[in-house]
Parts: sequence; C-alpha cells; structure tokens
Amino acid sequence: MYREAWGSNVLDVDGNRYVDLCGGFGAQLLGHRHPAVARALGLQLDRLWQALGDVHPADAKIALLERLAGLFPAGSARGILGQSGADAVTAALKTAALVTGRPGVVAFQGSYHGLSYAPLAVSGLRASYRDPFAAQLNPHVAFVEYPASPAAAAAAVDQIAAQLRRGHVGAVLVEPVLGRGGCVVPPAGFLAEVARRCRDAGALLVADEIWTGLGRAGAALRSVADGLVPDLVCLGKGLGGGLPVSACLGRGELMEAWSRDAEVVHTATFTGAPLAAAAALATLEVLERERLVERAAALGERLRAALAAALPGRPVRGRGLMIGIELGGGPGAAVALARRLLERGYLVSTGGGAREVLVLTPPLTIDEALLEAFVRALAAAAEEGAG
Repeated sequence: MYREAWGSNVLDVDGNRYVDLCGGFGAQLLGHRHPAVARALGLQLDRLWQALGDVHPADAKIALLERLAGLFPAGSARGILGQSGADAVTAALKTAALVTGRPGVVAFQGSYHGLSYAPLAVSGLRASYRDPFAAQLNPHVAFVEYPASPAAAAAAVDQIAAQLRRGHVGAVLVEPVLGRGGCVVPPAGFLAEVARRCRDAGALLVADEIWTGLGRAGAALRSVADGLVPDLVCLGKGLGGGLPVSACLGRGELMEAWSRDAEVVHTATFTGAPLAAAAALATLEVLERERLVERAAALGERLRAALAAALPGRPVRGRGLMIGIELGGGPGAAVALARRLLERGYLVSTGGGAREVLVLTPPLTIDEALLEAFVRALAAAAEEGAG
C-alpha cells in the first residue's frame, strides 16, 4: 500500500521505496506532488473550492476551457469538462449522436476507454468487462482489429468502410497508440485514412488521447502529430497533475449541437471543480515551460533503444514515454515479470489482452539515470525468469 510519494518515488506503508514507472497508469505526467501544482492548489484552497456548475462556473474552469481550446488543431474549438477519461469519452459519443443522429460506433479490439456504460460498450480489451452488462449496452458497436502492420491497416480500413456504408455509424473512436492493449503503434497514414473515410461518410472521428495526449506519447496531441485532424479529442489522466479532471474538445460548429434554449442536458455537480481546474492549468504551464513534451519524445526514443538492446528478440513498442515490451511466454507473462521487478524496487504495469506486455508510463520529469538503472534491473529480472 502506498503511504507517500514525491517525484518519481513511492514509499509504502512498511517504509520501502520504489521507482514509479507506472505514474498512476500514466496520469502522473509531472510526477507526484509537483511543486507548481501544489502551489496552485494552495492558492485555490484559499479562494474557492466549489462553484455552481454551468450556472455560475468558477473562473478557473473558464480559464481551463480557454486554454484547452487552444490545443485543438482546427479553428474555433469548444470543450466539455469531466472528472475522468470515461466522462470525456461519454461526452464525445453523445456529441457524435447529437451531430449525426446515428447510434453506431466503430471501435477497436484491444481498446480501453473506461468502464462506465457508454465507454464500456466501445472498450474491446476484454469481453469479460462487457459480458455481465451486455443487455444494457449500446448494441450498435462494431469492433475492428487494431493494426500493427500495413497489411492489417489496409484490412482495418476496409472493415471500417464497410461499416460506414451501412449508414448507421455516427463515430469512429480510436486511440492514436493503443494503450492498455499493449502500446501498439499503427502504421503511418492509417489514422489520416480513417479520418478521410469518416468525412466522406458524414461520421465523426474521435481521438481518445486520454493516455497519449499532453506529451505522454511524445506530442501534445499524438493524433495530430501523426497526420490526423480529429473532429473530437478526449483528454484526461495527466491533465490534472494528479487530480481528477478530463475534457472533450471539438470543433465549434459540432459542439453547437449541445445548444438548448432552457436546459443543460449533460453536466455533473463536480465537473470543472475549481481545485481540479487550477491543478490542470498549472500542469499545462509546467509542460510548456519545461518543454516536457519534447523531452518525452527524445527520452522515450533513447529508452526504447536501450530496452531493445537489453532484451533482444522481444519487441519494444510505443511513442514517447508510453512504452510496451512484448514478452511472449503465454498469458500472464508480464505479471510474473512485474512481480520480480517489484522485488527490485520498480513499479510497472501490464497490458495486452492476456497481460503479456510490460507497460512503462513514468513521469515525464523522471531522471534519466533512474531509467538507465531500470534497464539493467529489467535485464536481470528477465534472465531470472528464463532460468
């Protein structure tokens, strides 16, 4: 059990210290208790803890929405805040339904978008997540294999196009890098081609950047860096610097679909809470001031090369500081290796449908020397497991 954390370190209740290479499942972009976030929280604590949602919003909420709109790659943008990545995906799917009037969604095998009802219906990581609730989920969801090769990308585009031709699809939902499915990077041009097919069919392309965005995958928005201008973007995880906040951003003319004369049809009591908004603003400022997006891209490239050299024959995938190591060896192979690494003082997570991928999502601020030491520990732990 965690007792305390700072930077890239975690202390458990027994006083053991670990190097945190999970970063709150990717959410700790700046590490634990970053001083700038702590300072922003302290100032906000003395001013305002709660406002009145969309009726009388906090100034911090409005400032955050304005700052986030500037990240969107095309024209005038508007946003909806939430408390989790699942909230952001829900807002995106609702937006697509309002804009297009169509209930259908194309999603991907291996994808993970959250476990509340709208995201659960489109999460393809494990059927076991959906099966107990299948009768209550959107029945108009089609899953396509997430591609890792040009041939697979061509097949996926054909399958998506076939679904779009049916005329019922309002949204295609895609992670620019497949996250919990194993940090799979799609072939160049795939995302842009999917976007083109969506435009031709009048469907919206939704980029789930909850894991990949804000520098985690080496770009402010990984989808944009890879040649895609999405209709809607979902952000979350690291946005709040450790506090729960998320956002769905979209082109202004699309978000106008939410306009109502006398009612709000999508809100929650703690959406845009001042403390979370203040933490998010501080996080965005630190990312820019310390050039952490660029650092993640360069550091991630060096780390992937070191990992590939230390573990020959085992594919190392990902972008930036979002890295997956394909272990083979059958289901649960990554779980066993994660336990051996824990004994050596390292916290890692696992991915893939059979938990066969070791996943690294350390803080973007992590000292490179800690990563170099980890590579050596990983090689030793892997050799021990093979012995």
